[in-house]
Amino acid sequence: MKQAVYNIGVEATMNIIGGKWKPIILCHLKHQTMRTGQLRRAIPNITQKMLTQQLRELEDDGIVSRKIYSQVPPKVEYSLTEYGDSLNRILEALCLWGEHDIELRKERGENIILLNSENVEPDNVPYVD
Repeated sequence: MKQAVYNIGVEATMNIIGGKWKPIILCHLKHQTMRTGQLRRAIPNITQKMLTQQLRELEDDGIVSRKIYSQVPPKVEYSLTEYGDSLNRILEALCLWGEHDIELRKERGENIILLNSENVEPDNVPYVD
């Protein structure tokens, strides 16, 4: 077995959930179980190949579970595992920080549209101006 060496704990976290798509996938799955098509609609810029790859990696890491229903046409659902649920506070903090950043950028005159919100409440944002 290959030995992993990390200089700081966040490296291990980023090794599992890092990248462009995994946090987005996880934020959607923290709200509900979803099928592949639902995830594609929720994340329109991801390709089917990339979505499948990211879901497989998250499944291999024990973060996401895949439930296959034996029916025609095939039905597959993805959800967070109990271990994946342990990421919810981290994911929520990332979502809230991003929403707070968007609000600050809007105040500075940037033209930004946020399609889905976690409902930012200033007292709950893990961010200090």
